[in-house]
Amino acid sequence: MLAIILMMLLVLAVSAAVVLYVAYPHRGEDLPVVPQLGDAMRKGVDSLPTIGDHEDIRA
Repeated sequence: MLAIILMMLLVLAVSAAVVLYVAYPHRGEDLPVVPQLGDAMRKGVDSLPTIGDHEDIRA
């Protein structure tokens, strides 16, 4: 039972981080209370490989 509760809390934390990223740093705005968290999110996303608009996703 404890494992299920911990996993649910982990899922909620990850989903909250995604919502916060989409709501603020992805649009170029700072988080209102913790701007350092927004900077950390932006650095993490910038380091990941992404597919640009000009790239074809079909191989």
